[in-house]
Amino acid sequence: MKTCLRATALSTLLLGLAACGGKPAPATAPESASPQAASPAAPAATAPATLPRTPSPAGASVSITSPADGATVKSPVKVTFAIQGMTLAPAGDATPDSGHHHLLIDTGLPALDQPIPTDANHMHFGKAQTEAEIQLPPGQHTLQLLLGDAHHVPHDPPVASEKITITVE
Repeated sequence: MKTCLRATALSTLLLGLAACGGKPAPATAPESASPQAASPAAPAATAPATLPRTPSPAGASVSITSPADGATVKSPVKVTFAIQGMTLAPAGDATPDSGHHHLLIDTGLPALDQPIPTDANHMHFGKAQTEAEIQLPPGQHTLQLLLGDAHHVPHDPPVASEKITITVE
């Protein structure tokens, strides 16, 4: 019982320090503690928080209207987007049944309960844009749209286009 209380106290201390920005030294469970006693706190300390997802209406869809799947193009590539069954709204605008586009380049869908990453493979169009010119190196590339809510989190169910493949000369 004392070992369980020690492990719980240690876990609580570590979580408290982490929440306050403290950087405690790596902790180890007391030698007499079983791995099961320390393990319940570990997932809570390392797992990202799940964010609430905004519902999407039945039948909502997004699509890439240009370039066509299988097209051979030159860079910069003009990509145009379409939306049906929902409206476009800038990031931060929580109007029901709305969102803004994210273009996924050479990647799959991200975690659906987290904000869509911002990097070279995830382009954000938070001003509710419907087209973009993107620089791509020569070769084959995949493109896919994913609608994000006011906080860049995919809707539930997600509103994503089919993935297309293009070749840049």
